[in-house]
Amino acid sequence: MPRIRVDKDGPVVTVRLDNPPMNAFDDVQRDELSACARELADARGVRAVVIHGGDRLFAAGADIKALAAMDPEEVRGWNRALQRTFDDIARLPMPVVAAITGYALGGGMELALAADYRVAATDATLGQPEVQLGIMPGSGGTQRLVRLVGPARAKNLLMTGRRVSAEESLRLGLVDEVVAPEKVLETALTYAHRLAEGPPAALEAIKEAVDHGGDAALSAGLALERSLFTGVFGTADAARGIRSFLEQGPGKARFQGTDEGF
Repeated sequence: MPRIRVDKDGPVVTVRLDNPPMNAFDDVQRDELSACARELADARGVRAVVIHGGDRLFAAGADIKALAAMDPEEVRGWNRALQRTFDDIARLPMPVVAAITGYALGGGMELALAADYRVAATDATLGQPEVQLGIMPGSGGTQRLVRLVGPARAKNLLMTGRRVSAEESLRLGLVDEVVAPEKVLETALTYAHRLAEGPPAALEAIKEAVDHGGDAALSAGLALERSLFTGVFGTADAARGIRSFLEQGPGKARFQGTDEGF
């Protein structure tokens, strides 16, 4: 049975993890998610993506039984493939929203960290518990987490492996919004649809500037911003947005999009 389900609602695609009981990442789910990300990256008409694990939980990490049967070289290859899969999600040109219910632990939290915005249920639990197994995160946890919450807070979470409530996650900056469990997917989809109304080229450029400019020296980041700004300024949506602003005022532009291709 497929481990990934995809639903399209206009310009917004929901990617649903479906590997019960815990949505643990095995080879099949990882490969299906990677293939889905590659298809979405080139899909015309997809303007935003929501990643969801279902009403019960987001994802509880890797398949530990499968990992325990691997030798170090096999683990290295498996980890490289999972890291690449989450990179594929993080590098999607459109905004990605994670809808987090229940547990988002280990690889599940690393997948959530690859999103641009995270909506969590009030009863959600997040964490990187790998250190409690004598290992460490290997699919972005040490890198994306520190960029999100800073070195000291990241080290605390990574070195203790403690689980964090939705309330503390919001306070730390791990998630961006906390809502009732039954409202998580609805809230994520509402935000995704709002973003999908924006100009695709500008949204992609903003994502690239923030994600890559922050890793560079300020001068290099500003150069990247300048280059992206110039490119976006030449798009039809920029002309449409500027004309609408001059004629009708702010917030009135309807940007061009298509539902073809996915």
